[in-house]
Amino acid sequence: MKEAYFKGRGSASHPDNQYHRSSLVFDHVEGIDIPEHEEGLSTQFIPVSSKAALSTNDSPDLALNASVNPYQGCEHGCIYCYARNSHQYWGFDAGLGFESKILVKKDIPGQLKREFEKKSYRPHPFMLSGNTDCYQPAERRFKLTRQILELCLSYRHPVSIITKNRLIERDMDLLKELARLRLVHVYFSINHLDPQLKLLLEPRTASAKVKIDLIRKFSAENIPCGIMVAPIIPGINSEDMVAIIQAAGSAGAKKAGYTVVRLNGKVKELFTEWLETHFPGRRDKVMHQIEQLHGGKANDTEWGRRMKGEGALSQTIAGLFRKAVNRYIDPNGQMPDYDEQIFRGNGQLKLF
Repeated sequence: MKEAYFKGRGSASHPDNQYHRSSLVFDHVEGIDIPEHEEGLSTQFIPVSSKAALSTNDSPDLALNASVNPYQGCEHGCIYCYARNSHQYWGFDAGLGFESKILVKKDIPGQLKREFEKKSYRPHPFMLSGNTDCYQPAERRFKLTRQILELCLSYRHPVSIITKNRLIERDMDLLKELARLRLVHVYFSINHLDPQLKLLLEPRTASAKVKIDLIRKFSAENIPCGIMVAPIIPGINSEDMVAIIQAAGSAGAKKAGYTVVRLNGKVKELFTEWLETHFPGRRDKVMHQIEQLHGGKANDTEWGRRMKGEGALSQTIAGLFRKAVNRYIDPNGQMPDYDEQIFRGNGQLKLF
């Protein structure tokens, strides 16, 4: 069901949940049959329990095989977000439902503490977050990410953070101390330089300028920072890649990575709708180039190819990326190795 685009929202519809046998439709909108979202769209925070704090994966495409996700759903509204599909598991839709029904795992700090205390637990860096942004607007209210970082500091546990939100600056006190102990890496996701594109592509995230400024500020405090140029969308933001790496390198970024866009599940429907609304003249060209990257399809689940693509266009992107990194990222400024030897878990914290 397509609605008008709401200010600050990436999608404009509530697509059917693929796991539901029926869906809500409005054939007659007179009288009491007023569309559910006609008057506007507010965010609802829904408390849920977590079975475990750590989510694990066996993907060869990912550097870390564990993540902690304090929130499901994300107000950032990034139209391309792969996590939209997983919101259907909770009974919501991948469109506006993903952006407005935010699941809050209030028990996750306690769950993580119990993990650290297990005698069998061995420390290994985990990602904050692997699914949705741990510093999305909900964090200002619930402070779950800060509690997780406090636990990591208390237990001397390594953690890697990736975000698009300036709220991370709030926790600079914790990040400075974690960095001093070689326990944290911070990555900023930056995939464009145009503020107007940001309002359409990922409306509630920080601007590229803000994120570059944070890299400079964090680097001055010896907090190791990197960037992910992700995702690269041919014909939309691909031309910004080199300039992003140059700006991030000048600000002190020690590492850079990238992925190309893939449109699995409902994301293809939402993204196509987004193109038709905002870039109708580019729609066919953009979709064709995305398909070129993924064996002729917009979706992709094949290891390796799903992240970097294949073919001539993929090779061009990879070549430009390597040249930019070699030119603008200091080869002597590598991310420091994590110190996994100072972990205080397995009941050891009681000794301090």
